[in-house]
Amino acid sequence: MSSKIPIGYIDIRVFAHATEDTEKVLTAVRNILPKEIIDTVTFEKSNISGHHGNQIVLIETRIKEKSSSQTVFEKLASSLSMLDKEQLSSDIMQHVENGSLYLRFDKQSAYLGKLKFSSSDSLHFRIQFKKHSQDEILEICRKFGLLP
Repeated sequence: MSSKIPIGYIDIRVFAHATEDTEKVLTAVRNILPKEIIDTVTFEKSNISGHHGNQIVLIETRIKEKSSSQTVFEKLASSLSMLDKEQLSSDIMQHVENGSLYLRFDKQSAYLGKLKFSSSDSLHFRIQFKKHSQDEILEICRKFGLLP
């Protein structure tokens, strides 16, 4: 698309639990990112403990470069099924807060190269827009095909 999407940055976070292969979790994230930016995205890993003392690796990154964040947003919009877009549209107000759009994607599906929403054990995306009103964010999401 030729228009610019007013995105400040995109945060991506995912937890790799002790029972998961951290590299496979990273592969899941990379599988849903646009191929042309994968080499430019650096992930930070932090070791943390879960509620019951289990080891968890927190994997996160922030995509700040304008063309990269736009490319990620466009890939998300083009990769979601119409059913997921309609579901997002029906409960969009639960996903928008303080100028950010919060999305969670299924980790297993992402590993297989598919993008679908999930509420548990998921890849967390926070898209921080430069425009902060909910109406402006909804309009941007419709314009670029994230919403029907």
